[in-house]
Amino acid sequence: MDQKTLAYINMHAVIGALENLCELDPEAGKLMTNQKPVVVAWDVAGGPKATLTFANGRMRQDTGILPKHHLKMKCNSCAQFNQVVAGTANPVPVPKGGGVAALKFMLNDFKSLTDRLETYLRATPEALADPAFSTISTKLMLNVIGVAISQIGDYDPVGKFSAKYITDGDVQISIKDDLGVTIRVKNHFLTTIKQRPETPSAIMEFESLELARALFDGKVNAMSCIGQGQIVMGGKINMLDNVNRILDRVPLYLAS
Repeated sequence: MDQKTLAYINMHAVIGALENLCELDPEAGKLMTNQKPVVVAWDVAGGPKATLTFANGRMRQDTGILPKHHLKMKCNSCAQFNQVVAGTANPVPVPKGGGVAALKFMLNDFKSLTDRLETYLRATPEALADPAFSTISTKLMLNVIGVAISQIGDYDPVGKFSAKYITDGDVQISIKDDLGVTIRVKNHFLTTIKQRPETPSAIMEFESLELARALFDGKVNAMSCIGQGQIVMGGKINMLDNVNRILDRVPLYLAS
């Protein structure tokens, strides 16, 4: 497993999923007690850089370090950042104006948010028995997996090999009558957009939330579902073949 790839997945797929958590789960926004916007930048040496803005019960992630941040969280390497996400290391906080309040926010509200996110992403069978919980968990997983595909295609050595054979265009990965994500390919570089494309070059669609959940949990076989028409694939099949090769590597990283 490549530490740089894992760092990009942790930053954009996992931490980035807080955007969706706050949209899908009414209780998530209530965990943020800040009265004023809090802007926190993450600076990982040799790896991802992103800025998180928390305001009005919502979170927004921007790629790169925005100049108007209150606190910068620095990590000396991708491996250290991955340890921070795993809870076995700490970043170096560099406060600016409003930095003390931002640090307090990270120690309290941010931790509460990430703990709640983990309950959805590492859901127990008992929790998934609740239909409302299962729906939110499955929607979050689709977004996380969609973003992880792009990070693996862009940074993982094996994933990059498959990305070399993907032509420019938009691949739609979706759940019927529900949400979907776009894997946008340009010059063999992959970017995930958390909505369906207007004109997809290729489509992979699950027939239901329940089927998507079963696939994410490894309870059903994808090829069997395709044969039974439960997963519909169309458009440029060569694009889907190579995206699926990248998708096969997602569990290696998300299980870490």
